[in-house]
Amino acid sequence: MKIRVWINEKLYEDEVAADLMLIDYIRSKGYYSVKRGCETTNCGLCTVWLEGVPVLSCAVLAVRAHGKKVTTLEGLEEEARVFGDFLAKEGAEQCGFCSPGFIMNVLAMKRELKNPGEQDIKAYLAGNLCRCTGYMGQLRAIQAYLQEEA
Repeated sequence: MKIRVWINEKLYEDEVAADLMLIDYIRSKGYYSVKRGCETTNCGLCTVWLEGVPVLSCAVLAVRAHGKKVTTLEGLEEEARVFGDFLAKEGAEQCGFCSPGFIMNVLAMKRELKNPGEQDIKAYLAGNLCRCTGYMGQLRAIQAYLQEEA
């Protein structure tokens, strides 16, 4: 099947197999921030934005992105760097494997929710797993980032 997709504002046109997953297509284009973690839609590592909405790219067929815009962490470098500084200040940056998907969701949450409380943040990020932290440093970083950026 022929698809036409914009990844981080760059147009790609390709023939793809009907069963190709979006994560595999994106990674084939060199966007390695998108990671495979669980392949069961439980970890959040493969999060990208499809038309500005966070999706798990391991659960979306590449053909579903036809005619649409996909954003990866590489397309949000400056925003990601700013939030990454907050993570580092709170000691919440450990191995970094989960960070790209986590950061994609935090940046989406910032756009979607106005003045989220702790429970709102936890609910929004429920599908993001981290094996290194206890999540409290991440929560403090998110709260500080949202206050500073408000």
